[in-house]
Formats: sequence, structure tokens, C-alpha cells
Amino acid sequence: MRTVLLLLVSNVFMTFAWYGNLKFKDISLWKVILISWGIAFFEYVFMIPANRWGYGTFTGVQLKTIQEVITLTVFVVFSVYYLKEPLHWNYLLGFVLIILAVFVIFHRW
Repeated sequence: MRTVLLLLVSNVFMTFAWYGNLKFKDISLWKVILISWGIAFFEYVFMIPANRWGYGTFTGVQLKTIQEVITLTVFVVFSVYYLKEPLHWNYLLGFVLIILAVFVIFHRW
């Protein structure tokens, strides 16, 4: 659970570092890059321990899969509430297919 929580926090920072600037078109690009880089530092502060502590409990592929599902979940919330973008049915279908991929990766065959 610790790994998943750290990955969640890391992804919140990552999402704001990468996409938070989209609402601030009036700020020069070099400033946005520096601000994003500063925010991304905190992404790494949580990401590196999450992966280090989670490896062994999870395989590398499982860690990456968890990371991607969390990334998409955080981004959906971010895009709907921060960017004010609508959530379309095809996005949801795509996420269902990704959840199917998670099942395939984590299932013991």
C-alpha cells in the first residue's frame, strides 16, 4: 500500500509539472520550464522510494503498470476539474481496456 500511495502522490506532482502550465499561456516558456522542473523534483522524491521499496513485492512490469493506471486516473481527475475538459465515452472505454491489461499482467497464468 505504501508503494501505491507514494506513486499516487508522485503522479499528482508529475501531472501539475507537465500539464499545469496549460492554463498559463501568458507566462514565458522558459519560466514555465523552470517552474515545472521544480515541481518535477517532488515527483522524484516520491517516485524513487516507491519503486525502490515496491520492487520485490512487485516486478518491474507490475510497478510500471501500477504507475500507468495511477497516471491515467490522476490525469482524468486533473483534466475534468482543473482543465475543465469533458470526459467522453471513448476515454472511459479506453480505460476499461487498460484495466483489462492490468488483469492480464497481474493474473498468475
